[in-house]
Amino acid sequence: MKFGTIALEAAEGTILAHSVRTADGAVKKGTRLGAEEIARLATGGVSSIMVAELEDGDVGEDHVASRIASAIAGDGVRVADAFTGRANLFAQADGIATLNSGALNELNLVDPAITIATLPPFTRVAARQMVATVKIIPFAVPQDVVARAEAVAERTRPRVAVQPFQERRVHLVLTRFVHDKDSVLEKRKRAVVERVTSLGGSVAGIQMCAHDVADLAETLRVLSPGPDDIVLMFGTSAILDRRDVVPVSLEQAGGTVEHLGMPVDPGNLLMLGRLGSSLVIGVPSCASAPKVNGFDWVLERAFAGLPLNGSVVAGMGVGGLLGEIATRPQPRRHAQLSSSAAPNENVAAVVLAAGRSTRMGDRFKLCEELAGKPLVRYSVEAALASRARPVIVVTGHRSDEVRAALDDLDVTLVHNSDYHDGLSTSLKAGIDALGAECGAAVIMLADMPDVSSEIVDRLITSFESGDDGTVCVPTADSKRGNPVLWGARFFTRLRAIKGDTGARHLLGEYASDVVEVAVDEPSIFLDVDTKDALERLRKR
Repeated sequence: MKFGTIALEAAEGTILAHSVRTADGAVKKGTRLGAEEIARLATGGVSSIMVAELEDGDVGEDHVASRIASAIAGDGVRVADAFTGRANLFAQADGIATLNSGALNELNLVDPAITIATLPPFTRVAARQMVATVKIIPFAVPQDVVARAEAVAERTRPRVAVQPFQERRVHLVLTRFVHDKDSVLEKRKRAVVERVTSLGGSVAGIQMCAHDVADLAETLRVLSPGPDDIVLMFGTSAILDRRDVVPVSLEQAGGTVEHLGMPVDPGNLLMLGRLGSSLVIGVPSCASAPKVNGFDWVLERAFAGLPLNGSVVAGMGVGGLLGEIATRPQPRRHAQLSSSAAPNENVAAVVLAAGRSTRMGDRFKLCEELAGKPLVRYSVEAALASRARPVIVVTGHRSDEVRAALDDLDVTLVHNSDYHDGLSTSLKAGIDALGAECGAAVIMLADMPDVSSEIVDRLITSFESGDDGTVCVPTADSKRGNPVLWGARFFTRLRAIKGDTGARHLLGEYASDVVEVAVDEPSIFLDVDTKDALERLRKR
Protein backbone atom coordinates (compact mmCIF):
# COMPACT_ATOMS: atom_id res chain seq x y z
CA MET A 1 0.00 0.00 0.00
CA LYS A 2 1.23 3.44 -0.92
CA PHE A 3 0.68 6.24 1.59
CA GLY A 4 1.47 9.92 1.27
CA THR A 5 0.49 13.31 -0.07
CA ILE A 6 -0.46 13.68 -3.74
CA ALA A 7 -2.05 16.35 -5.92
CA LEU A 8 -5.82 16.45 -5.59
CA GLU A 9 -6.38 15.96 -9.32
CA ALA A 10 -4.48 12.64 -9.14
CA ALA A 11 -6.40 11.33 -6.09
CA GLU A 12 -9.44 9.69 -7.72
CA GLY A 13 -9.72 6.07 -6.65
CA THR A 14 -7.49 6.50 -3.60
CA ILE A 15 -8.54 6.37 0.08
CA LEU A 16 -8.64 9.59 2.11
CA ALA A 17 -6.23 9.31 5.03
CA HIS A 18 -7.67 12.06 7.26
CA SER A 19 -11.08 13.73 7.42
CA VAL A 20 -11.31 17.12 5.74
CA ARG A 21 -14.01 19.69 6.50
CA THR A 22 -15.66 21.53 3.62
CA ALA A 23 -18.38 24.14 3.42
CA ASP A 24 -21.04 21.49 2.76
CA GLY A 25 -19.79 18.95 5.31
CA ALA A 26 -16.76 16.80 6.04
CA VAL A 27 -15.26 14.21 3.77
CA LYS A 28 -14.44 11.46 6.25
CA LYS A 29 -11.24 9.49 6.45
CA GLY A 30 -11.42 6.12 4.78
CA THR A 31 -13.59 7.49 1.97
CA ARG A 32 -12.68 6.19 -1.48
CA LEU A 33 -12.38 9.41 -3.41
CA GLY A 34 -14.51 9.84 -6.51
CA ALA A 35 -15.18 12.80 -8.78
CA GLU A 36 -17.81 14.22 -6.44
CA GLU A 37 -15.54 14.17 -3.37
CA ILE A 38 -12.63 15.65 -5.31
CA ALA A 39 -14.85 18.46 -6.53
CA ARG A 40 -15.98 19.25 -3.00
CA LEU A 41 -12.40 19.32 -1.78
CA ALA A 42 -11.33 21.54 -4.66
CA THR A 43 -14.16 23.96 -3.89
CA GLY A 44 -12.85 24.10 -0.35
CA GLY A 45 -9.46 25.21 -1.59
CA VAL A 46 -7.68 21.86 -1.19
CA SER A 47 -4.92 21.32 -3.76
CA SER A 48 -3.09 18.34 -2.26
CA ILE A 49 -4.27 15.55 -0.03
CA MET A 50 -2.87 12.68 2.05
CA VAL A 51 -4.17 9.36 0.81
CA ALA A 52 -3.64 5.61 0.81
CA GLU A 53 -3.51 3.71 -2.44
CA LEU A 54 -3.92 -0.06 -2.55
CA GLU A 55 -1.45 -2.10 -4.57
CA ASP A 56 -1.73 -5.55 -6.09
CA GLY A 57 -2.03 -8.16 -3.33
CA ASP A 58 -3.38 -5.74 -0.72
CA VAL A 59 -6.47 -6.74 1.27
CA GLY A 60 -8.82 -4.04 2.51
CA GLU A 61 -9.04 -3.34 6.24
CA ASP A 62 -12.64 -4.52 6.73
CA HIS A 63 -12.00 -7.79 4.91
CA VAL A 64 -8.85 -8.42 6.99
CA ALA A 65 -10.68 -7.65 10.23
CA SER A 66 -13.48 -10.08 9.35
CA ARG A 67 -11.04 -12.86 8.46
CA ILE A 68 -8.99 -12.50 11.66
CA ALA A 69 -12.10 -12.19 13.84
CA SER A 70 -13.53 -15.35 12.31
CA ALA A 71 -10.20 -17.12 12.91
CA ILE A 72 -10.26 -16.39 16.65
CA ALA A 73 -14.00 -16.71 17.32
CA GLY A 74 -14.83 -19.73 19.45
CA ASP A 75 -18.03 -21.18 20.83
CA GLY A 76 -20.57 -18.79 22.31
CA VAL A 77 -19.25 -15.78 20.38
CA ARG A 78 -20.77 -13.82 17.48
CA VAL A 79 -18.65 -11.79 15.03
CA ALA A 80 -20.25 -8.51 13.99
CA ASP A 81 -19.84 -7.02 10.53
CA ALA A 82 -16.58 -5.14 10.15
CA PHE A 83 -16.50 -1.37 9.77
CA THR A 84 -13.62 1.11 9.56
CA GLY A 85 -11.18 -1.75 9.91
CA ARG A 86 -12.75 -3.10 13.10
CA ALA A 87 -14.61 -6.34 13.80
CA ASN A 88 -16.08 -6.90 17.27
CA LEU A 89 -16.85 -10.21 18.96
CA PHE A 90 -19.86 -10.44 21.28
CA ALA A 91 -21.04 -12.97 23.86
CA GLN A 92 -24.13 -14.90 22.82
CA ALA A 93 -25.14 -15.74 26.40
CA ASP A 94 -24.28 -14.96 30.03
CA GLY A 95 -21.15 -16.84 30.97
CA ILE A 96 -17.38 -16.81 31.39
CA ALA A 97 -15.01 -15.55 28.70
CA THR A 98 -12.18 -17.96 27.96
CA LEU A 99 -9.18 -17.46 25.72
CA ASN A 100 -5.69 -18.67 24.90
CA SER A 101 -3.48 -15.79 26.04
CA GLY A 102 -0.25 -17.19 24.65
CA ALA A 103 -1.73 -17.85 21.22
CA LEU A 104 -3.29 -14.40 21.06
CA ASN A 105 0.03 -12.82 22.01
CA GLU A 106 1.71 -14.73 19.19
CA LEU A 107 -0.95 -13.59 16.74
CA ASN A 108 -0.51 -9.97 17.83
CA LEU A 109 3.20 -10.31 17.04
CA VAL A 110 2.65 -11.33 13.40
CA ASP A 111 2.52 -7.74 12.19
CA PRO A 112 1.76 -4.36 13.86
CA ALA A 113 -1.00 -3.85 11.32
CA ILE A 114 -3.14 -6.53 12.99
CA THR A 115 -4.23 -5.97 16.59
CA ILE A 116 -6.50 -7.98 18.86
CA ALA A 117 -7.76 -6.77 22.26
CA THR A 118 -9.80 -8.92 24.63
CA LEU A 119 -11.27 -8.95 28.10
CA PRO A 120 -9.10 -10.61 30.77
CA PRO A 121 -9.39 -14.42 30.88
CA PHE A 122 -12.33 -15.78 32.91
CA THR A 123 -14.19 -12.49 32.99
CA ARG A 124 -17.88 -12.88 33.76
CA VAL A 125 -19.85 -11.50 30.81
CA ALA A 126 -23.47 -10.85 29.92
CA ALA A 127 -25.17 -11.71 26.65
CA ARG A 128 -24.37 -9.19 23.87
CA GLN A 129 -21.35 -7.89 25.80
CA MET A 130 -18.21 -7.27 23.72
CA VAL A 131 -15.48 -9.76 24.59
CA ALA A 132 -12.88 -8.89 21.95
CA THR A 133 -12.17 -6.52 19.08
CA VAL A 134 -9.95 -6.89 16.02
CA LYS A 135 -8.63 -3.59 14.70
CA ILE A 136 -6.60 -3.25 11.51
CA ILE A 137 -4.33 -0.20 11.75
CA PRO A 138 -3.71 0.70 8.03
CA PHE A 139 -6.35 0.82 5.32
CA ALA A 140 -5.04 -2.39 3.81
CA VAL A 141 -2.69 -5.25 4.62
CA PRO A 142 -0.60 -7.30 2.19
CA GLN A 143 -2.13 -10.70 1.42
CA ASP A 144 1.01 -12.51 2.60
CA VAL A 145 0.69 -10.87 6.06
CA VAL A 146 -2.96 -11.95 6.29
CA ALA A 147 -1.98 -15.47 5.25
CA ARG A 148 0.73 -15.62 7.91
CA ALA A 149 -1.73 -14.47 10.57
CA GLU A 150 -4.27 -17.08 9.52
CA ALA A 151 -1.57 -19.76 9.56
CA VAL A 152 -0.59 -18.80 13.12
CA ALA A 153 -4.26 -18.87 14.12
CA GLU A 154 -4.68 -22.32 12.59
CA ARG A 155 -1.62 -23.63 14.40
CA THR A 156 -2.13 -22.06 17.83
CA ARG A 157 -5.96 -21.88 17.89
CA PRO A 158 -6.24 -18.59 19.83
CA ARG A 159 -9.94 -19.05 20.44
CA VAL A 160 -11.95 -16.38 22.23
CA ALA A 161 -15.03 -18.13 23.56
CA VAL A 162 -17.80 -17.78 26.10
CA GLN A 163 -18.72 -20.76 28.22
CA PRO A 164 -22.38 -20.16 29.11
CA PHE A 165 -23.71 -20.60 32.63
CA GLN A 166 -25.64 -23.81 33.10
CA GLU A 167 -28.74 -24.38 35.19
CA ARG A 168 -27.44 -26.03 38.33
CA ARG A 169 -28.95 -26.84 41.69
CA VAL A 170 -27.24 -25.81 44.90
CA HIS A 171 -27.53 -27.31 48.37
CA LEU A 172 -26.57 -24.80 51.06
CA VAL A 173 -25.45 -25.98 54.50
CA LEU A 174 -25.00 -23.33 57.17
CA THR A 175 -23.46 -24.03 60.56
CA ARG A 176 -23.96 -22.01 63.71
CA PHE A 177 -22.88 -21.64 67.29
CA VAL A 178 -25.48 -21.47 70.03
CA HIS A 179 -25.22 -17.71 70.39
CA ASP A 180 -25.11 -16.83 66.69
CA LYS A 181 -27.76 -14.28 65.82
CA ASP A 182 -30.47 -15.23 63.36
CA SER A 183 -29.87 -11.93 61.54
CA VAL A 184 -26.24 -12.89 60.84
CA LEU A 185 -27.23 -16.29 59.50
CA GLU A 186 -29.94 -14.71 57.39
CA LYS A 187 -27.38 -12.33 55.90
CA ARG A 188 -25.10 -15.22 54.93
CA LYS A 189 -27.97 -17.16 53.42
CA ARG A 190 -29.22 -14.16 51.45
CA ALA A 191 -25.76 -13.38 50.05
CA VAL A 192 -25.32 -16.94 48.76
CA VAL A 193 -28.84 -17.27 47.35
CA GLU A 194 -28.47 -13.99 45.46
CA ARG A 195 -25.22 -15.19 43.91
CA VAL A 196 -26.74 -18.51 42.86
CA THR A 197 -29.85 -17.00 41.29
CA SER A 198 -27.81 -14.36 39.44
CA LEU A 199 -26.00 -17.23 37.72
CA GLY A 200 -29.27 -18.85 36.69
CA GLY A 201 -29.13 -21.53 39.37
CA SER A 202 -31.63 -22.66 41.96
CA VAL A 203 -31.35 -23.52 45.63
CA ALA A 204 -32.57 -27.08 46.18
CA GLY A 205 -32.47 -26.78 49.94
CA ILE A 206 -30.99 -24.93 52.89
CA GLN A 207 -29.88 -26.93 55.91
CA MET A 208 -28.70 -25.54 59.22
CA CYS A 209 -26.80 -27.43 61.89
CA ALA A 210 -24.37 -26.96 64.76
CA HIS A 211 -20.76 -26.11 64.00
CA ASP A 212 -19.79 -29.58 65.10
CA VAL A 213 -18.18 -32.44 63.19
CA ALA A 214 -20.78 -35.07 64.05
CA ASP A 215 -23.79 -32.85 63.35
CA LEU A 216 -22.38 -31.42 60.13
CA ALA A 217 -21.28 -34.83 58.83
CA GLU A 218 -24.75 -36.26 59.45
CA THR A 219 -26.35 -33.30 57.66
CA LEU A 220 -24.14 -33.98 54.62
CA ARG A 221 -24.98 -37.69 54.62
CA VAL A 222 -28.69 -37.07 54.12
CA LEU A 223 -28.33 -34.44 51.36
CA SER A 224 -28.20 -36.85 48.39
CA PRO A 225 -27.10 -34.25 45.82
CA GLY A 226 -27.27 -35.05 42.12
CA PRO A 227 -24.11 -35.45 40.02
CA ASP A 228 -24.38 -31.93 38.61
CA ASP A 229 -25.41 -30.35 41.91
CA ILE A 230 -23.16 -28.11 43.99
CA VAL A 231 -22.90 -28.32 47.78
CA LEU A 232 -21.97 -25.12 49.57
CA MET A 233 -20.72 -25.49 53.15
CA PHE A 234 -20.84 -22.10 54.89
CA GLY A 235 -19.34 -22.48 58.36
CA THR A 236 -19.90 -19.93 61.07
CA SER A 237 -16.16 -20.18 61.73
CA ALA A 238 -13.55 -19.90 58.98
CA ILE A 239 -11.69 -23.00 57.75
CA LEU A 240 -8.15 -22.67 59.11
CA ASP A 241 -6.78 -26.20 58.72
CA ARG A 242 -7.51 -29.56 57.07
CA ARG A 243 -8.35 -30.80 60.57
CA ASP A 244 -10.93 -28.06 61.09
CA VAL A 245 -14.65 -28.77 61.45
CA VAL A 246 -15.76 -28.29 57.82
CA PRO A 247 -13.13 -30.45 56.04
CA VAL A 248 -13.24 -33.20 58.68
CA SER A 249 -17.04 -33.29 58.47
CA LEU A 250 -16.89 -33.67 54.70
CA GLU A 251 -14.48 -36.59 54.99
CA GLN A 252 -16.56 -38.29 57.69
CA ALA A 253 -19.60 -37.99 55.41
CA GLY A 254 -17.72 -39.94 52.74
CA GLY A 255 -16.47 -36.96 50.75
CA THR A 256 -12.97 -35.82 49.90
CA VAL A 257 -11.07 -32.57 50.36
CA GLU A 258 -9.26 -31.69 47.13
CA HIS A 259 -7.81 -28.30 48.01
CA LEU A 260 -7.81 -25.90 50.95
CA GLY A 261 -6.96 -22.23 50.59
CA MET A 262 -6.71 -20.01 47.54
CA PRO A 263 -4.35 -17.17 46.52
CA VAL A 264 -7.19 -14.66 46.15
CA ASP A 265 -7.81 -11.94 48.72
CA PRO A 266 -10.49 -11.68 49.99
CA GLY A 267 -11.36 -15.35 49.72
CA ASN A 268 -8.23 -17.09 51.03
CA LEU A 269 -10.05 -19.53 53.30
CA LEU A 270 -11.96 -21.46 50.63
CA MET A 271 -12.17 -25.25 50.39
CA LEU A 272 -12.71 -27.40 47.32
CA GLY A 273 -13.97 -30.95 47.66
CA ARG A 274 -16.27 -33.70 46.41
CA LEU A 275 -19.23 -35.54 47.86
CA GLY A 276 -19.81 -38.46 45.56
CA SER A 277 -19.75 -36.90 42.11
CA SER A 278 -20.94 -33.52 43.36
CA LEU A 279 -18.71 -30.48 43.73
CA VAL A 280 -18.36 -29.17 47.29
CA ILE A 281 -17.22 -25.62 48.06
CA GLY A 282 -16.32 -24.56 51.58
CA VAL A 283 -17.44 -20.93 51.53
CA PRO A 284 -15.10 -18.26 52.99
CA SER A 285 -16.54 -15.81 55.51
CA CYS A 286 -16.15 -12.85 53.15
CA ALA A 287 -18.96 -14.30 51.02
CA SER A 288 -21.47 -12.99 53.57
CA ALA A 289 -21.09 -9.64 51.80
CA PRO A 290 -21.93 -8.94 48.13
CA LYS A 291 -18.44 -7.63 47.36
CA VAL A 292 -16.53 -9.68 44.78
CA ASN A 293 -14.18 -12.23 46.33
CA GLY A 294 -12.52 -15.53 45.49
CA PHE A 295 -15.73 -17.48 46.13
CA ASP A 296 -17.35 -15.63 43.20
CA TRP A 297 -14.58 -16.74 40.87
CA VAL A 298 -14.93 -20.37 41.89
CA LEU A 299 -18.74 -20.41 41.83
CA GLU A 300 -18.86 -18.75 38.41
CA ARG A 301 -16.49 -21.32 36.93
CA ALA A 302 -18.54 -24.10 38.47
CA PHE A 303 -21.73 -22.78 36.87
CA ALA A 304 -19.95 -22.44 33.54
CA GLY A 305 -18.85 -26.07 33.69
CA LEU A 306 -15.17 -25.13 33.61
CA PRO A 307 -12.55 -27.36 35.29
CA LEU A 308 -12.06 -26.83 39.02
CA ASN A 309 -9.23 -28.45 40.95
CA GLY A 310 -6.29 -27.50 43.11
CA SER A 311 -4.16 -26.43 40.15
CA VAL A 312 -6.91 -24.19 38.81
CA VAL A 313 -7.41 -22.52 42.19
CA ALA A 314 -3.67 -22.08 42.69
CA GLY A 315 -3.50 -20.35 39.31
CA MET A 316 -5.88 -17.60 40.41
CA GLY A 317 -3.23 -15.72 42.36
CA VAL A 318 -2.06 -13.46 39.53
CA GLY A 319 -4.76 -10.79 39.49
CA GLY A 320 -6.20 -12.21 42.70
CA LEU A 321 -5.58 -9.18 44.92
CA LEU A 322 -9.18 -7.96 45.10
CA GLY A 323 -9.12 -6.45 48.59
CA GLU A 324 -7.27 -3.71 50.39
CA ILE A 325 -3.68 -3.51 51.54
CA ALA A 326 -2.33 -1.22 54.25
CA THR A 327 -0.28 0.98 51.91
CA ARG A 328 -3.20 2.33 49.90
CA PRO A 329 -6.88 3.25 50.30
CA GLN A 330 -9.62 0.64 50.19
CA PRO A 331 -10.97 0.69 46.61
CA ARG A 332 -14.04 -1.46 47.17
CA ARG A 333 -15.35 0.85 49.85
CA HIS A 334 -14.39 3.96 47.84
CA ALA A 335 -16.82 2.79 45.20
CA GLN A 336 -19.65 3.08 47.68
CA LEU A 337 -18.94 6.77 48.35
CA SER A 338 -20.02 9.69 46.24
CA SER A 339 -17.23 11.85 44.89
CA SER A 340 -18.12 14.58 47.35
CA ALA A 341 -18.33 12.32 50.39
CA ALA A 342 -15.61 12.43 53.02
CA PRO A 343 -13.88 9.03 53.23
CA ASN A 344 -14.67 7.10 56.38
CA GLU A 345 -12.95 3.82 55.78
CA ASN A 346 -9.74 3.13 57.72
CA VAL A 347 -9.76 0.68 60.59
CA ALA A 348 -7.40 1.82 63.34
CA ALA A 349 -6.03 0.02 66.39
CA VAL A 350 -6.09 1.68 69.81
CA VAL A 351 -3.86 -0.01 72.39
CA LEU A 352 -4.68 0.99 75.96
CA ALA A 353 -1.40 1.13 77.93
CA ALA A 354 -2.08 3.75 80.60
CA GLY A 355 -3.08 1.64 83.59
CA ARG A 356 -1.32 1.60 86.96
CA SER A 357 -1.17 -2.23 87.25
CA THR A 358 -2.06 -2.02 90.96
CA ARG A 359 -2.53 -5.79 91.30
CA MET A 360 1.16 -6.28 90.47
CA GLY A 361 2.29 -4.52 93.64
CA ASP A 362 5.50 -2.60 93.15
CA ARG A 363 6.12 -4.02 89.67
CA PHE A 364 5.06 -2.22 86.48
CA LYS A 365 3.72 -5.05 84.38
CA LEU A 366 3.80 -3.38 80.95
CA CYS A 367 7.59 -3.06 81.11
CA GLU A 368 8.21 -6.45 82.72
CA GLU A 369 10.19 -8.64 80.37
CA LEU A 370 8.62 -11.68 78.74
CA ALA A 371 10.91 -13.79 76.55
CA GLY A 372 13.35 -10.93 76.22
CA LYS A 373 11.10 -7.97 75.52
CA PRO A 374 8.69 -5.72 77.43
CA LEU A 375 5.17 -7.07 77.80
CA VAL A 376 3.62 -3.99 76.16
CA ARG A 377 5.41 -4.67 72.87
CA TYR A 378 3.46 -7.87 72.24
CA SER A 379 0.06 -6.19 71.78
CA VAL A 380 1.54 -3.26 69.90
CA GLU A 381 3.54 -5.45 67.53
CA ALA A 382 0.43 -7.57 66.87
CA ALA A 383 -1.45 -4.40 65.96
CA LEU A 384 1.36 -3.29 63.63
CA ALA A 385 1.46 -6.71 61.95
CA SER A 386 -2.26 -6.47 61.22
CA ARG A 387 -4.06 -4.41 58.59
CA ALA A 388 -5.11 -1.82 61.17
CA ARG A 389 -3.77 1.69 60.57
CA PRO A 390 -2.95 3.90 62.33
CA VAL A 391 -1.86 2.18 65.53
CA ILE A 392 -2.44 4.49 68.50
CA VAL A 393 -0.99 3.72 71.92
CA VAL A 394 -2.50 5.51 74.91
CA THR A 395 0.01 6.03 77.73
CA GLY A 396 -0.49 7.26 81.28
CA HIS A 397 1.17 5.66 84.32
CA ARG A 398 4.98 5.67 83.92
CA SER A 399 4.52 6.88 80.37
CA ASP A 400 8.24 7.55 79.84
CA GLU A 401 9.01 3.87 80.35
CA VAL A 402 6.27 2.78 77.93
CA ARG A 403 7.48 5.27 75.34
CA ALA A 404 11.03 3.97 75.70
CA ALA A 405 9.83 0.39 75.27
CA LEU A 406 8.12 1.35 71.99
CA ASP A 407 10.67 3.89 70.77
CA ASP A 408 11.50 2.11 67.50
CA LEU A 409 7.92 1.25 66.50
CA ASP A 410 5.79 3.18 64.01
CA VAL A 411 2.96 4.11 66.37
CA THR A 412 1.18 7.27 67.47
CA LEU A 413 1.64 7.84 71.19
CA VAL A 414 -1.13 9.70 73.02
CA HIS A 415 -0.73 10.62 76.67
CA ASN A 416 -3.77 10.41 78.97
CA SER A 417 -3.11 12.76 81.86
CA ASP A 418 -6.37 11.64 83.51
CA TYR A 419 -5.42 7.96 83.70
CA HIS A 420 -5.94 8.01 87.50
CA ASP A 421 -9.69 8.32 86.80
CA GLY A 422 -9.89 4.90 85.22
CA LEU A 423 -9.99 2.97 81.96
CA SER A 424 -12.73 5.09 80.40
CA THR A 425 -10.39 8.10 80.21
CA SER A 426 -7.87 6.13 78.18
CA LEU A 427 -10.61 4.90 75.88
CA LYS A 428 -11.73 8.50 75.32
CA ALA A 429 -8.15 9.68 74.67
CA GLY A 430 -7.66 6.96 72.07
CA ILE A 431 -10.95 7.69 70.27
CA ASP A 432 -10.21 11.42 70.30
CA ALA A 433 -6.92 10.75 68.52
CA LEU A 434 -8.64 9.10 65.54
CA GLY A 435 -8.99 11.07 62.33
CA ALA A 436 -12.21 11.80 60.49
CA GLU A 437 -11.34 9.12 57.93
CA CYS A 438 -11.52 6.36 60.53
CA GLY A 439 -14.44 4.00 60.01
CA ALA A 440 -13.74 1.70 62.97
CA ALA A 441 -11.26 1.03 65.74
CA VAL A 442 -10.01 -2.22 67.28
CA ILE A 443 -9.69 -1.56 71.02
CA MET A 444 -6.79 -3.63 72.37
CA LEU A 445 -5.48 -4.09 75.90
CA ALA A 446 -1.72 -3.80 76.36
CA ASP A 447 -1.58 -6.66 78.88
CA MET A 448 -2.82 -9.39 76.47
CA PRO A 449 0.42 -10.67 74.91
CA ASP A 450 -1.02 -13.69 73.08
CA VAL A 451 -3.54 -11.83 70.92
CA SER A 452 -2.25 -12.22 67.37
CA SER A 453 -2.43 -10.03 64.29
CA GLU A 454 -4.56 -12.75 62.69
CA ILE A 455 -7.28 -12.17 65.27
CA VAL A 456 -7.21 -8.43 64.61
CA ASP A 457 -7.45 -9.07 60.86
CA ARG A 458 -10.35 -11.48 61.36
CA LEU A 459 -12.26 -8.72 63.13
CA ILE A 460 -11.44 -6.25 60.35
CA THR A 461 -12.56 -8.70 57.64
CA SER A 462 -15.83 -9.28 59.48
CA PHE A 463 -16.38 -5.53 59.75
CA GLU A 464 -15.72 -5.01 56.04
CA SER A 465 -18.25 -7.72 55.22
CA GLY A 466 -20.97 -5.99 57.22
CA ASP A 467 -22.32 -2.54 57.89
CA ASP A 468 -20.41 0.47 59.18
CA GLY A 469 -22.37 0.27 62.44
CA THR A 470 -21.11 -3.20 63.29
CA VAL A 471 -19.40 -4.23 66.53
CA CYS A 472 -17.15 -7.29 66.04
CA VAL A 473 -16.32 -9.45 69.07
CA PRO A 474 -14.02 -12.51 69.06
CA THR A 475 -15.37 -15.71 70.63
CA ALA A 476 -14.00 -19.06 71.74
CA ASP A 477 -16.15 -21.83 73.21
CA SER A 478 -19.11 -19.47 72.78
CA LYS A 479 -17.53 -16.93 75.18
CA ARG A 480 -16.66 -13.37 74.23
CA GLY A 481 -13.18 -11.96 74.63
CA ASN A 482 -10.90 -9.11 73.55
CA PRO A 483 -10.04 -7.13 71.47
CA VAL A 484 -13.30 -5.63 70.23
CA LEU A 485 -13.81 -3.69 67.00
CA TRP A 486 -16.24 -0.75 67.19
CA GLY A 487 -17.68 0.96 64.12
CA ALA A 488 -17.39 4.76 63.98
CA ARG A 489 -21.09 5.14 64.77
CA PHE A 490 -20.32 4.17 68.37
CA PHE A 491 -17.41 6.56 68.95
CA THR A 492 -19.61 9.16 70.61
CA ARG A 493 -20.90 6.59 73.09
CA LEU A 494 -17.39 5.34 73.79
CA ARG A 495 -16.23 8.87 74.58
CA ALA A 496 -19.12 9.30 77.02
CA ILE A 497 -18.22 6.33 79.28
CA LYS A 498 -17.21 7.34 82.79
CA GLY A 499 -15.18 5.75 85.57
CA ASP A 500 -12.87 2.75 85.69
CA THR A 501 -14.80 0.69 83.18
CA GLY A 502 -14.56 -0.24 79.55
CA ALA A 503 -17.25 -0.57 76.88
CA ARG A 504 -18.41 -4.09 77.66
CA HIS A 505 -21.83 -2.90 78.88
CA LEU A 506 -22.53 -1.35 75.48
CA LEU A 507 -22.49 -4.79 73.87
CA GLY A 508 -25.77 -5.55 75.60
CA GLU A 509 -27.24 -2.17 74.74
CA TYR A 510 -26.41 -2.65 71.05
CA ALA A 511 -26.94 -6.40 70.92
CA SER A 512 -28.46 -6.33 67.44
CA ASP A 513 -25.28 -4.71 66.06
CA VAL A 514 -22.86 -7.22 67.57
CA VAL A 515 -21.25 -9.78 65.27
CA GLU A 516 -19.48 -12.63 67.00
CA VAL A 517 -16.34 -13.75 65.20
CA ALA A 518 -15.32 -17.27 66.16
CA VAL A 519 -11.55 -17.46 66.57
CA ASP A 520 -11.37 -20.42 68.95
CA GLU A 521 -8.18 -19.18 70.59
CA PRO A 522 -7.85 -18.85 74.39
CA SER A 523 -5.59 -15.84 73.87
CA ILE A 524 -8.66 -13.61 73.72
CA PHE A 525 -9.20 -14.25 77.46
CA LEU A 526 -5.60 -14.19 78.70
CA ASP A 527 -4.47 -10.96 80.34
CA VAL A 528 -1.60 -10.41 82.77
CA ASP A 529 -3.00 -8.85 85.95
CA THR A 530 -0.94 -10.49 88.67
CA LYS A 531 2.61 -11.61 89.40
CA ASP A 532 1.46 -15.23 89.29
CA ALA A 533 -0.05 -14.78 85.84
CA LEU A 534 3.19 -13.30 84.60
CA GLU A 535 5.28 -16.10 86.06
CA ARG A 536 3.03 -18.74 84.46
CA LEU A 537 3.61 -17.10 81.08
CA ARG A 538 7.36 -17.06 81.64
CA LYS A 539 7.37 -20.80 82.39
CA ARG A 540 5.52 -21.86 79.26
